[in-house]
Amino acid sequence: MADRQATISDARKTACQIVAALKQAGHVAYFAGGCVRDELLGFEPADYDIATDAVPERVCSLFENTVQVGAAFGVVLVRLNRVSIEVATFRSDGSYSDSRRPDSVRFSDEVSDARRRDFTINGLYLDPSAGDVNQLVDGGVEGGGGGQVIDHVGGVADLQARLVRAVGKAEDRLGEDHLRALRGVRLSARLGFEIESETARAIRDHASELVGVSRERIGTEIRRMLEHESCVKAISRIEGLGLDEPVLNEVHQESQLKHLSEVADKDQVGLKLAGWALDRHVLDGEASLVELSGRWRSALCLSNADRDTLVSTLRIHAALRDEASWLEWPVAQQKRLASDSLFRDVVKLIRVTNSALAGRICECYRSLCSMRSGLCPEPWVTGGDLMGFGLESGPRFSQVLEEVYDAQLEERVADRAQALELVKQLCVKDDDSQ
Repeated sequence: MADRQATISDARKTACQIVAALKQAGHVAYFAGGCVRDELLGFEPADYDIATDAVPERVCSLFENTVQVGAAFGVVLVRLNRVSIEVATFRSDGSYSDSRRPDSVRFSDEVSDARRRDFTINGLYLDPSAGDVNQLVDGGVEGGGGGQVIDHVGGVADLQARLVRAVGKAEDRLGEDHLRALRGVRLSARLGFEIESETARAIRDHASELVGVSRERIGTEIRRMLEHESCVKAISRIEGLGLDEPVLNEVHQESQLKHLSEVADKDQVGLKLAGWALDRHVLDGEASLVELSGRWRSALCLSNADRDTLVSTLRIHAALRDEASWLEWPVAQQKRLASDSLFRDVVKLIRVTNSALAGRICECYRSLCSMRSGLCPEPWVTGGDLMGFGLESGPRFSQVLEEVYDAQLEERVADRAQALELVKQLCVKDDDSQ
């Protein structure tokens, strides 16, 4: 994988150098996998991988800076020109008794190596030192960079047809590693491809077997789907193929994903999860919100940040949905909620089911923003000011800060001097009550 400071072109040049060195030493060596697929589609690969007939010990002897990162699988990390490239020995895999990794591997030839891969479009090789490679863009063909494609599994045809197809027998490929079902969905959505019918059938047939995959691996795949702009298509396929039941640990259903679509262009995974939750569930009260967020956190191994965003979004949604309550809140409370970073996105979610309510909320929001004090002004009174009045840290300390800031938000005090006078009055009141 290329270092962050290295450009993709630097990574390709380095990968070409490594291929050339292996060839000069008498070995077969190609670019392999996703980098070939991406180049043929006209994309810049995120990184470059190399497949070769050289065994790991031989690879290590040919390059000065190497690390065997997957000795059992013949993978060596070669570091050259401040770029790290994975170099893997051609191999064939044994059985997958744990439905994750092969029980055994043996070093083999390029054909066997291609046939053990998951999907045909990931099973292509490219020799960068021979011929001219064509880029397959939007199903057509146009001239591209240097290299010759080696295709033992029909990957080029599937690129042209815009299909994600399992290598060989789909039942076998999906049965070997159950996470391939989610990878296939993510790949098809990201590329805008369809899933080939037999591969889709195998995904459905093996859907229930996802329950045996670690929740962390499942969560990582779902997160990667949600991070991409194609998340609506990916989640739609998750539901359409029956993968939502084992992924979320809840009853299968297919939803219209209107809420998710409203926030599909956002960065926060937790916000998109909230949209998906609203598409699937009617959340009635705090108890159901807490139950769902806890279940999804366990099912997807959510980070604290993603869990907190999910919960906050759903809570703000519940507050805004109760129009009679929110529009009658005190101004300070309205401003606090309206200044939350998630507020505008939640209004978009409200608009999905109640555009009139969303309009009234927006009108109220504009009114709050137009007040002389603004929506979220800097506090005139700080903790240091309170300590100057002799207040000690504790519950009352925070309460006084909040009361004075509420007065500022509601324009009951006009400046810092009046705010400090209010602090003084509150302190005197506290002394009188003791």
